[in-house]
Amino acid sequence: MYAIIETGGKQLKVEEGQSIFVEKLNANEGDKVTFDQVLFVGGDSTKVGTPTVDGATVNGTVEKQGKDKKVTTFKYKAKKNQHTKTGHRQPYTKVTIDAINA
Repeated sequence: MYAIIETGGKQLKVEEGQSIFVEKLNANEGDKVTFDQVLFVGGDSTKVGTPTVDGATVNGTVEKQGKDKKVTTFKYKAKKNQHTKTGHRQPYTKVTIDAINA
């Protein structure tokens, strides 16, 4: 059984036991989280939401909070002696999917 959930403005295909990286959630390590924006449930019987499936949830456990690798951006304007160099590290939450309730 698998499901497609929406979190952090992104859609992810998840299965039980899978570890996923999502946009930072306001939860501590070891906390239980519930995703109620379930768009699709597949497996033995298929359920398609309009836009979400009624009563369907996906439960998971927060494994860790962290930051991605640094992304460097460099802006440059020729002949103007103008340039900017900045870095960014996007925070994430690693979640292990425990159950899909459809």
